[in-house]
Amino acid sequence: MASSVRAVFSPVVTPFRRDLSPDPERLAKHCRWLLSNNVGLAVFGTNSEANSMSVDEKADLLDKLIEDGIDPRRMMPGTGMSALTDSVYLTAHAVRLGCSGVLMLPPFYYKGVTDEGLFRSYSEVIERVGDSRLKVYLYNIPPVSHVPLSVALITRLLDAYPQTVAGIKDSSGDWNNTQAYIESFADRGFVVFPGSESFLLQGLRNGASGCISATANVHPGPIAKMLDLWESADADAHQARLNEIRGIFAKYPMIAALKSAVAFYSGDPEWRTVRPPLVELTDDQERTFLSELDAARFEMPGIQRPG
Repeated sequence: MASSVRAVFSPVVTPFRRDLSPDPERLAKHCRWLLSNNVGLAVFGTNSEANSMSVDEKADLLDKLIEDGIDPRRMMPGTGMSALTDSVYLTAHAVRLGCSGVLMLPPFYYKGVTDEGLFRSYSEVIERVGDSRLKVYLYNIPPVSHVPLSVALITRLLDAYPQTVAGIKDSSGDWNNTQAYIESFADRGFVVFPGSESFLLQGLRNGASGCISATANVHPGPIAKMLDLWESADADAHQARLNEIRGIFAKYPMIAALKSAVAFYSGDPEWRTVRPPLVELTDDQERTFLSELDAARFEMPGIQRPG
């Protein structure tokens, strides 16, 4: 049941200037570092603060990343939004730019929606984009969206759009749910990415395709290395190390912790900036957090310094 696809993606953290505007130059620099560590770019994911940005801001950032030499074939931008027309606009824009696929949240404002409603929403986006190059990776994150994507819904989408609906990121945090996706759809070429490297080895051993993980922003090389190690005798020890680092970040608000780490190890304090309603780590939190990383011998080799 193992998938032929093997990849790790990062929901790339978005740098903001002090006036809270996105900073495309610093974003491109971070993207180049991630690519150099064999990690793809799921820009505009949850940890990118995507839903704190407008559709125009995201489209403009995509344009500027490509103008700055970032290969669109290494990008899987998040294009799912509550407004149907926004999802259509950004998805079509990503396809025109040559992105390898898009990561698509369900419309998440209304709760308790039916599979019929979700099918119609995804179907409308696919039909309105109307481009055979489109590859949709569904994004299941019910702890945040409260809109779960069922096996029955995915079955219907695959039956209707077998060349377009390509896979899913499962951030349910429930291995049984991830396994149900693999068992139901792997034989149809549908790829499954667990939403954390905590499930990376278990996923690879059971037919998953890698992972799309927040901490790939800061620990990209070791996470991606599992793609080469997972069948080796060292795999379990390597997974234990990944879990150790993930566990430190998980003690703190994730986005603020990621940005604090990038700020500290790059020597660029402006990386700490988050858009409201999020807030940065307090001074006490950051001191404790960084001391824990230091005690764990954590490092971010090759991260680019400002200038």
